[in-house]
Amino acid sequence: MTLIVWIFALIAAALHILVFVWEALAFQRPAVHQGVFSTRTVDVPAIRLWAFGVGFYNLFLGLGALTGVLTWMGGNETVGRTLVIYTCLFMFLSGIVLLIADRLEMGRAKGKGIGGAIGQGIPPLIALVAVMIAA
Repeated sequence: MTLIVWIFALIAAALHILVFVWEALAFQRPAVHQGVFSTRTVDVPAIRLWAFGVGFYNLFLGLGALTGVLTWMGGNETVGRTLVIYTCLFMFLSGIVLLIADRLEMGRAKGKGIGGAIGQGIPPLIALVAVMIAA
């Protein structure tokens, strides 16, 4: 069961690090702001600072989960498990926030943000459920 925790925590970490790249480093590219985030090019200057900051939030979450898994694998189970649980819980709850934002049509039409909510919430949820089963 621990292996399942690690795999899904690492998937969640990888997704958050990828989103960091999109938001903080590549947001000005039309393929990213239009294709990934459904943001009009004319709106990019107004939200670039927001995207940059949120990108780093995603990086820190991803690195936290990665560090937790590596620490756990390295034999410090208590610290690693705690970090994995905290970061995965944070990611899962943030996925719920994205789902609520989608349902309220914040920023885009209802249903257009479901993919982000699923990507943000499901892998860490699976890791959390596996942690609980293993306990």
